[in-house]
Amino acid sequence: MGRVEKEVRLELLSALTGATVKPYTDLRARNTTELNIYNLLSSFLTDESHVPLRRAALGFSSSHEVLCVDIDELFDPKYDYDFTHCTDKSVCWRGDELYKRPYGWNRIALKVLDKYPEGNTWLGTDGWRSHSVVGEWPVSYHGTSIEGARGIISSHYKAGPRQLYGREVYSTCDIDQASGYSMEFTSKKNGKTYRVLMQNRINPDMRKVCQRQDYWLIEIPEGTTPDKVKEIVEKSIRPYGILLKEVK
Repeated sequence: MGRVEKEVRLELLSALTGATVKPYTDLRARNTTELNIYNLLSSFLTDESHVPLRRAALGFSSSHEVLCVDIDELFDPKYDYDFTHCTDKSVCWRGDELYKRPYGWNRIALKVLDKYPEGNTWLGTDGWRSHSVVGEWPVSYHGTSIEGARGIISSHYKAGPRQLYGREVYSTCDIDQASGYSMEFTSKKNGKTYRVLMQNRINPDMRKVCQRQDYWLIEIPEGTTPDKVKEIVEKSIRPYGILLKEVK
């Protein structure tokens, strides 16, 4: 698959946000909203049937508004990795949990370094390694329409109205399980259809293991205010990559 073209990245963002996304330098219109790492996450995993929710999360007031994006501020290409043709069977660990690497997918890295006040320990160290390092968080995957995680608002995932096992934020350590909930979009640039997932790190002190061992949960108590939801989830689950797979 190789490097994902800029035009396809923009189409991906448009599909995920339900809006028109253009490069920041190409825009001249006054009525625009800037798309950065935070308001991307504020709309990322809303179910594709809930475009109004997605637009509301981004603060849109009309159907004519446009999202602009500074590609250099949103993505971090030095951490991109194409797992499409990987066959390495090495056993890997992250945060003392088995890390099922996203074989068959192409990862577009989000620029998350230095985005959180306590630093970057949650990401572990750079480069290839099979072992965990102290303080890092395990890896989880999240599909766009997974039951019990209908969207994200205020820069973070949000628990939805229909939950599997309670009012929680759901993700899974098993990418094969997550792929069953991936959204799809077709590129006008190349005519190809892609599946999309989010790759995250999840705080081992905040998660709960579900009745199904391959699901991990972040609890959001009933009646929690939006500000408190944002605080809980920022401490609990952090997306750091977008995964693409071409549908053959």
